[in-house]
Amino acid sequence: MSTFEYLTANDFDRAWLNFELDLPLKPSQLGVPNPFYVSRPENPIAELTDGLLAPFFRAPKFFFSGHRGCGKSTELLHLMSNPEIQKKYWPINFSIRDEADIIDLDFRDVLLAIGGRLFRSYHEQGGKLPEQLLKELNSWRGKVEQETKTVLNGRVDYEAGAAISTFFANAGIKMKLEPATRTEMRQVFEKDITGLISVINNISTAIYSQVKRIPLVLIDDMDKPDLEEASAIFHDRREIMMQPNCAIVYTVSSALFYSKDFDAIRDQSIFLPNINLHRRAHQDDRTVEGYETLRKFVQARMDLKLIEPEALDEAITFSGGVFREMARIMRAGIGRARRRKAARVERTDIDWAITEIRNEYRRILDKDDMALLKQIHQNNRLEYDNRFKPLLQLLAVLEYRNGENWCDIHPALRSLVNE
Repeated sequence: MSTFEYLTANDFDRAWLNFELDLPLKPSQLGVPNPFYVSRPENPIAELTDGLLAPFFRAPKFFFSGHRGCGKSTELLHLMSNPEIQKKYWPINFSIRDEADIIDLDFRDVLLAIGGRLFRSYHEQGGKLPEQLLKELNSWRGKVEQETKTVLNGRVDYEAGAAISTFFANAGIKMKLEPATRTEMRQVFEKDITGLISVINNISTAIYSQVKRIPLVLIDDMDKPDLEEASAIFHDRREIMMQPNCAIVYTVSSALFYSKDFDAIRDQSIFLPNINLHRRAHQDDRTVEGYETLRKFVQARMDLKLIEPEALDEAITFSGGVFREMARIMRAGIGRARRRKAARVERTDIDWAITEIRNEYRRILDKDDMALLKQIHQNNRLEYDNRFKPLLQLLAVLEYRNGENWCDIHPALRSLVNE
């Protein structure tokens, strides 16, 4: 499917599409908000917006995180469409997984992706960079190609802008798919990392001089690498990652927020919490605003006549306040109702979906995990523990904020830890 229409479903087929798990929402168009977008309680993205709109001496850098599936990609797209942001910035958004191998990610890969995306996006939008800059970039391109023994499809005679754009695209593909080339190019950039940063800065400066807005790069999916890689990029190479003269929002692994390497990003860090569904240590004391937020999330995608009210409440409760988990439970429930040829999703369908999630956890959690999870469920405390971080990444433990931060286990695990 090349395009997607954001239409409220009146049948299970359409509802199945609308609860696609990897469906970050397109930003609003012409001031009309995306109909699937739901404002979160207390508007937590406001902190990032305010930070970008505040005065600064150097283009700001922010490190944006949250649990997997909490809506980071959607919030970045929403931020990108903010009229005040668009007035001050020339924003671009991309996923690092399109530019590099996220299983083997290095700070040099990220810098190349930033420079390449800045150039290609501006070039594809019809922007023209100064001839002198194009000559300098072509000279740099030639040096990199020569040192990495690569050839740009054997063609060196086309227009400079197209040649550089193609180089960035090809270099990204080679670094993503060819481990040998990836190693070779990293070695070349390591010898002249200031040259790579200068390329980014020169492109950024040229764009600013023409559009009179500061380039803003929003990099998604940088939270996918493991803690070791995240630390190598944002802790060990923090100063280098701060060097580009454009504004940047890096998504980073939530595991970094629970490690002692967090000090490297502390001052510019923003964490997107899950939706509160109950008060700390009072799981039966429902938060009305939280339930209403997830009810709107469903209602925007599906006519509520397609689900029993009790089934919807059950789905919300066991989502843990995580948008992706909500979509996952709804999709599984819709699938089961379709197989039953039912008229609407019932409590039994949602219970089946929750049991499937519980079974997945039962396969991967050991006795020590269960003991820790039981303790967390009893005291709701966030504590530094090496066993704690992988449980957060698995969404077995979820963080919340009511002023101070606290945590609880995934609701599907409540019966499991007491077996």
